[in-house]
Amino acid sequence: MAYNKKKEFGSDEIKTAEIAKALSHPARVAIIKFLAKQKSCICNDIVDELPLSQSTVSQHLKELKNAGLITGEIDGPRVCYCINKENWKIAKTIFNELFKMNFESMKASCC
Repeated sequence: MAYNKKKEFGSDEIKTAEIAKALSHPARVAIIKFLAKQKSCICNDIVDELPLSQSTVSQHLKELKNAGLITGEIDGPRVCYCINKENWKIAKTIFNELFKMNFESMKASCC
């Protein structure tokens, strides 16, 4: 039986990986970009923007929502989505810190 070693890592590493995984598909990146351009929550327009079926878009929205990058509110028979601004700020901080790390100081002979 496989053993999941995720618990062996710190919360920062786990959160970074969860966000990276949520953004690891081009459709999800396109969804984030589309939502970021909107002035309000979007319900049905997302499917019209992507070359994917409704069910596939729904799966990608689910992944982004599970990572906390977007929120979804039920409005009658539909769900309206927007960027979760608070979690987006956290994600931005996490990746800024990761990319600020100074790898320039590594020895030139490495790899």
